[in-house]
Order: sequence, then structure tokens, then C-alpha cells
Amino acid sequence: MKLIFLGTGEAFDENNPNNSSLVISEKTNLLLDCGFTTPTQVWKYTKDKDLIDAIYISHQHGDHFSGLPALLLRMWEEGRKKELTIVCQKELKERFQEFMDFVYRGFMEKFEYRINLVEAKEGKEISFNDLYLSFEKTIHSGENLAIRINNKKKSFCYGGDGPPIEKSDFYKDSDLLILETYLYDVEKIGHSSIVSAIDFAEKNNAKCLALTHINRDLRKNDLFKLEIKSDKVKIIIPQSFDECEIT
Repeated sequence: MKLIFLGTGEAFDENNPNNSSLVISEKTNLLLDCGFTTPTQVWKYTKDKDLIDAIYISHQHGDHFSGLPALLLRMWEEGRKKELTIVCQKELKERFQEFMDFVYRGFMEKFEYRINLVEAKEGKEISFNDLYLSFEKTIHSGENLAIRINNKKKSFCYGGDGPPIEKSDFYKDSDLLILETYLYDVEKIGHSSIVSAIDFAEKNNAKCLALTHINRDLRKNDLFKLEIKSDKVKIIIPQSFDECEIT
């Protein structure tokens, strides 16, 4: 598997697009979250209207799901006919048509491709082509589900937003762990910190930890001054369009 970081920024960062990644496996291309700045990143990365097979939405905060209408309409505008699957929590699944109509009323009726909505919930496993998806809640201001993705060879976890449950086994031995880390050593408004994320990754034997969703002022003014390291886990701070082989 390969992962492309389309954006690694927090909600209101003017320089770094919203936290979102594209998973490339042998049979599946899966988009992880689609915030309001994600569509332009997708379009910069690919001109292929059929590239994305499925989209996972971790939770209903604007920087994680509100880019969906633009992305889906451009797929339609460019002639997509291939079915698309969206994996999301129950509320978004039930209100998806209402959401789309609120943004672009009546346009979904014109789509020439089917959207298959699949509910994600804690404790449920979903198989999709060659990928197996499972979910667990994090500690966040809105109900957020972290996702674990494996192809029976390698596995990685994407936390969405919010610190993971401290004594959880959900993230154990992941080849890549992607956590949002808003501040350096303070957990604030339902977000992890860099320090707590490193500690969690070490305790859970992650091979590699990707720090994303870093506060815009911290990233701009102070991040380069900090000593961010671990003797146990490889740590990366990815930028837009960085790629990571999950090996």
C-alpha cells in the first residue's frame, strides 16, 4: 500500500490544506476525509474522474467532510459513471441527500453514477475489495471514528481528530499511525498534542508516526525550534503530496 498526504493542515490554516490522504492499494483507491480545501488537492493530484473508489469520512466537522459536494459534482460534470462508495457515520448517511441538496439542490438527480453509502460504527469491520476497515471512537468534541486499514499484509491507522483511547489495542503494531497533533505538549479542545502522540505511538509499537493537523501558528513560528524525536518510532511531519510506502 501507498499513502499520499493530500493535505496535513488544521481547519483554519491558510497555508496548509485540510488533513486528508489518499490510500493506494492493488485494487482500491480510498480517500480519507474530504474537508473544504480537499477537492482542489485531489484535482491537483489527478485528472482522473474515476481514480477514487471510496471515501471515508471520520466525522462531521467541516474540515473533514464539507468538500464532498464539490468533489462529487466535478466527478459528475466530467462524466463519471463508475460507482462510488462513501463510508461514514449514521447521521451523515441518513442526511446525505439533504446535505447535498442544501449545497447544490437537485444536482444529485443528474448524477450518472451511483453513490453507495455504508455506515461506519465502532466494532464493525467492512471489507472493500482488498482492504479491511475497522473503527474506534476517539476523544473529540464531535463523535469521531478512527479507522484501521489492512490488506492482510500491512496495516495502518488514521485517527481523524481527537486523542485515541489511552488503553486501546486498536492501534497496536500499526505500520503507520497518523495522528492529529494540534499543540506541542497541551491537549486542547479535543485534540492530541505532539508529546502525547509520540508517547502513545511508542506504547503501541507503531513503526512510523505521522504528525498532522498541527496548529497553524505553531507550524509557522515554532515547529522548527522543537526537538521532536523518538528512540522507538520513526516520526515524520508530512507536507502536501508527500508519499509514504507502507512496508
